[in-house]
Amino acid sequence: MEISKLFEQIIELAVQKKASDIYFLPKSKNYEVKIHTSNGVIQLSELDFSLAKRVITFCKYQSGMSVSEKRRPQMGSISYILKKQKLRFRLSSVGNFNNHESLVLRIIYDNEKNDYQFFESHSLDDLINLSNQRGLMLFAGPTGSGKTTTIYKVARALPNNEIVMAIEDPVEIFEDRFLQLEVNNRADMGYANLLKVGLRQRPDVFIIGEIRDSETAKMAVRAALSGHLVFSTIHSKTPGGTIQRLLELGVDDSQLKSALNSVTYQRLIPNQNNQSCALLSTKSKNVFEMKSDDLDKWQSALNRLNEKGLITNENFEKYKFG
Repeated sequence: MEISKLFEQIIELAVQKKASDIYFLPKSKNYEVKIHTSNGVIQLSELDFSLAKRVITFCKYQSGMSVSEKRRPQMGSISYILKKQKLRFRLSSVGNFNNHESLVLRIIYDNEKNDYQFFESHSLDDLINLSNQRGLMLFAGPTGSGKTTTIYKVARALPNNEIVMAIEDPVEIFEDRFLQLEVNNRADMGYANLLKVGLRQRPDVFIIGEIRDSETAKMAVRAALSGHLVFSTIHSKTPGGTIQRLLELGVDDSQLKSALNSVTYQRLIPNQNNQSCALLSTKSKNVFEMKSDDLDKWQSALNRLNEKGLITNENFEKYKFG
C-alpha cells in the first residue's frame, strides 16, 4: 500500500471519531496508532517498525521537518484536504532511548466542523452576558475539551465594532472579523511578545490561546486591568485550581482579584446517543474565594444531567472529579 494512502485512511478514521490527536507510539515490537477522542484514547491499529517509520518520514517531509533528525524534538504543520474538508495538522516528534521516534498530530478542523451542542442551553447565554463586562474570563479543562470553540462562540456575539485580537498556538478557528496572530517561537514571537505588540494595536478584546508561563499570565492580567476584555485558557484539573495556577505563575493576588471576570470549567461528555456535548460550570461571583478542590457546582451540574437521563451512570462517575 502507498504510504500516502495509508496516511489518508488513518486520518479518515480519526476524523470519523472527531479525534483531536493522532499518536504514533513505539513499543518493544511494533508501533501503536492511537487517537484521542472525547471518550478517551482509542487504539486504531498496530504497524511494524518499517511501515511506521515510513509513515512518520512521510509526515515529517510533508510538514517541512528534518527527515534525517530522529532524536531531537521537532515541530511542523501540514494543510490537508480530506473529501473536501479542510484540515490542518500540527506535528510534534521526538526520539526515545532506542532511537525510535514518536509522532503526535494535533487535528485542527476547518472552523467549526468539530462543533458541539451544550447540555444546558443557558450556558452560552450566561457567558455572553458576562462578556459585557471587562476583565479576564478564564476557561479551564483538558486538551480537546472545546474551550477555544466556546471562546469563539462568545466573542462572535460581541458588537461588530469591537476590535478582537486573537493570539494562538496554533490558530484553530478562522474568523475574518478578528485579527488573528500565530505564535512563532523561532521568530521570538511567543505569547508574551505578541501581547506586548497587541497592546500597542489597541484592540478592545484579546483572545489568548493559553496561559503557559509567568510573563504571559502577568500580561493577561495587565491587559484586563487596563480595560480590555480578555479570554484565555489555562490547564487545571478543577475550576478552583485555575486561581492557584495563576498565583503559582507569580500573578499578584490583589491584581488577579481585580482582573477576574469569571472562571469556566468545561468538558465534552458523551450523551446517551454517544455524541459529545459540552458541560460548562461557570463561576463569576466570589470567584477568587474558590478553593483549589472546589467541585460542588461542577458535580451539581453533572448530577442534573444524570437525573434527567442525559448521561450514563458510568460517565457520571468518570467525570465527577473534573
